[in-house]
Amino acid sequence: MNSDKPKIKLDAINKKILATIHLNADLSNQELAEQVGLSPSACFQRTKALREAGYFFNFHTEMDLDRICEHVLAYVEFTLESNSAKHRKAFEAAIDAIPEFMDCLRLNDGTDYISFTCAPNVQGLNALCDQISGDPALGVKSIKTRMIMERTKWYLGYPLEKLRWLE
Repeated sequence: MNSDKPKIKLDAINKKILATIHLNADLSNQELAEQVGLSPSACFQRTKALREAGYFFNFHTEMDLDRICEHVLAYVEFTLESNSAKHRKAFEAAIDAIPEFMDCLRLNDGTDYISFTCAPNVQGLNALCDQISGDPALGVKSIKTRMIMERTKWYLGYPLEKLRWLE
């Protein structure tokens, strides 16, 4: 969490707002207010304050790409030559600039990063990997690509009901 953002007390109502919009972000303010037991005005003010404080960042829609376009999904693992701050920052900036690398997580124990990736086809995925591995400033030692054969479960949000909330 960004330390320069204001902190808001996560009381029961704020937790309920976050848990509700996390799983159903397309609710109208009126519908959200009804679900959390607030007036629309109070609900709007709390939701706005939570967003401005950085407790959530955006709203998005999951799409069924199989019905929309040709694509290839893969997890791409990256191991760097050096784990120095300079190489990590350069690598992270390069990944951030390429939208096909949809997320990127820094790991421990061998593989330095893993990215969930969507490309138009296998050739496009290979070109993306070549672009990253071919830039000596990024210090990529190795890349391992794990093609996704079938998506058997969609990410539908964090299991907030199973996690301990911070106070």
